Amino acid sequence: MALPQPDPWVLRKAQHGNEQAFRTIVQAYELPVFNYVLRVVGERTLAEDLTQDIFMRIYHGLPAFSLRCQFTTWLFQVAKNRILDDLRARDRRPETDMLGESSQLEAVDAPLDRIELIDAVWRSVASLNPDLKMALLLRDVVGLSYAEIADSLEITLATVKWRIYKAREEVQLGLARDGMVDSTEQVRAPASTT
Repeated sequence: MALPQPDPWVLRKAQHGNEQAFRTIVQAYELPVFNYVLRVVGERTLAEDLTQDIFMRIYHGLPAFSLRCQFTTWLFQVAKNRILDDLRARDRRPETDMLGESSQLEAVDAPLDRIELIDAVWRSVASLNPDLKMALLLRDVVGLSYAEIADSLEITLATVKWRIYKAREEVQLGLARDGMVDSTEQVRAPASTT
């Protein structure tokens, strides 16, 4: 399901400093942005901090936002840039557990084999390099179109298609290695439960 654009009237009011209009935007997009960030960085506390920082950047940048692109495209460009800043900073810090607490998914009344498969999918997604992971999550979790992903990640449409194909292939191979699926089965990342 595609992420809807904000009401143009609300967006214009937010651009002019109306805090209630900005709160409306935050309420509409906070969960999709948080879920995306969480799946990329793999740590709940860090994802919460980054999501807050992303919306602070949106707030400060909103007056200059041009309606030449879709709001969601711009929002995920800001998110991508903030995540990449953090990943670069992490590369300079000592190694820590990258899966953190996101490897444990909450599932209510789901069959055990389904829970194990979902957990294995997210472990495979977590092991992807950031470029593949971002493209896959924007498509299969956030629901952006290929064109929106290309704009958000500032890459070509062909590169988006290749990254999503490659990411799905690597997730599939990871699941096959773990004995979770036959290597000929097709698997898509499940929607986030958080």
